[in-house]
Amino acid sequence: MKQFAALFHALDATTAQSAKLAALVAYLRVAAPGDAAWAVYFLAGGKPRQMVPTKRLKTLAQEAAGLPEWLFDECYEAVGDLAETLALLLPPPTEPADLPLAEWMALLLPLRALPADEADARLRGQWAMLAPEQRFVYFKLITGNFRVGVSRLQVTQALAAVSGVEPKRIAHRLMGYTQIGRQPQAADYAALVAPAEGTEGRPDNSAAGHPYPFFLAHPFNQPAAEMPALLGPVQDWLVEWKWDGIRAQIVRRARAAWVWSRGEELVTDRFPELAEAAMAQLPDGTVVDGEILVWLPEEPGPRPFADLQKRLGRKTLGPKLLRELPVVLVCYDLLEHAGQDLRQQPQHARRALLEAVLQPNPGAIVATPEGALRLSPLLHGPDWQDLARQREAARSLGTEGFMLKHRDAHYGVGRTKDVGVWWKWKIDPMSVDAVLIYAQRGHGRRASLYTDYTFAVWSGPPEDPDRQLVPFAKAYSGLTDAEIAQVDAIIRKTTRESFGPVRSVEATQVFELGFEGIARSPRHKSGIAVRFPRMLRWRQDKPVAEADTLQTLAMLLPESAR
Repeated sequence: MKQFAALFHALDATTAQSAKLAALVAYLRVAAPGDAAWAVYFLAGGKPRQMVPTKRLKTLAQEAAGLPEWLFDECYEAVGDLAETLALLLPPPTEPADLPLAEWMALLLPLRALPADEADARLRGQWAMLAPEQRFVYFKLITGNFRVGVSRLQVTQALAAVSGVEPKRIAHRLMGYTQIGRQPQAADYAALVAPAEGTEGRPDNSAAGHPYPFFLAHPFNQPAAEMPALLGPVQDWLVEWKWDGIRAQIVRRARAAWVWSRGEELVTDRFPELAEAAMAQLPDGTVVDGEILVWLPEEPGPRPFADLQKRLGRKTLGPKLLRELPVVLVCYDLLEHAGQDLRQQPQHARRALLEAVLQPNPGAIVATPEGALRLSPLLHGPDWQDLARQREAARSLGTEGFMLKHRDAHYGVGRTKDVGVWWKWKIDPMSVDAVLIYAQRGHGRRASLYTDYTFAVWSGPPEDPDRQLVPFAKAYSGLTDAEIAQVDAIIRKTTRESFGPVRSVEATQVFELGFEGIARSPRHKSGIAVRFPRMLRWRQDKPVAEADTLQTLAMLLPESAR
């Protein structure tokens, strides 16, 4: 744990990318394989489930520190981070010991299943072994809130530097490494850094059903009039709808099929109809990239993302749910065919082969209209202005705008620096003017500032004497550092009540909130849920009384949900 804690603090102490990479390489060169396996898991985004309830941790730490509850809460309020608060308040270690990270994980993982008394005794014994800087990392792991400022790309680069294996191959091997519930072993790390052994042109780890690293697009926000100068002729691009679902790859190999989400979660059991369709329609040695959507056979477009979330939130999928919320994969890329990696082939060639795979018979309807595998249609227009006009129909069709893919683009890894080959040309977000009513401290460098806000709209029009502010969304991004400092000062001056880390504030500030989607939701007090809310601007010019209403929100709903 001492080595891993030192790595964590080295990464957290710098913003220089070269320094972060150097720290990662230095750690991986000396770490035992079992420790390196867990370190890569955490640094690449793996998050084990919470092992001990935070309420119990706070109670035990308060008792160990000999503090009254009010003083402990004041310390937590001042620090703003539970793991750091616990690490600072606990007494010095009485039985210091330097166990490897892998051994610590073997001690921590069983805590979740132990009786409370036994788990408490073990926690006290473990705290006595750790210095404060190690305790901070320890509590981050226990609470499931481990985060550090290092990207998956940097982890990939460090592994490549240590192993001498090409970064793209390392990125492929990492796919699936951080899936939920996984417990990496020394052998897993050895497989990550093993020599390539001359398997160029063929998928790595294919027998395990691993997908490829996902290629991501860059946002494009320029007006259509400037697009000829920026992008060139419209004929150089393949244009598709940008679907609002779950990005996924279906891997069809070794007489089996796997469905992977972009978050590296194996979701085959969530979408059994896709695996069945892949077994029936895709030849062995095929990997397709696309978007999972809820799509009813009788409807012209997909259902809102909220319907897809209903599938994700269920522990079991009964026949009724599968029947009421059927999913499809809208396929838009072919990454592997006949066992060959196609990613270095140009976009137009991959598209032609994808059409041939999904349409084996010339003139046939793509996988039948009701099929679970569908080809993403291409859109055409004589110029960019015409495509901009077509894009205006995106919201009514349940899409977010257009994807622009250069005809000669290769399929890269992540959001590559080679910009200009895949763009997402989204429609403007929906927006409303909302009132700030609650605030909470941020995390990391913003732990001392109120940066996480809850917003509300009015329940009725201005002439309604009984109208109230109804919360409907939380947002924490969109403001500059200077604006955050100003809002923080206002929150401190206008606080009404405190509920743990949350403050209720006087309704004095209006913000324009933007969001990508909106749907009915019985779980929310407002009856409405929005997707990807963020602050577009601080409306210091607008009185609170003129903020928008629930009726305004309702008018943004799809017609079928109004």
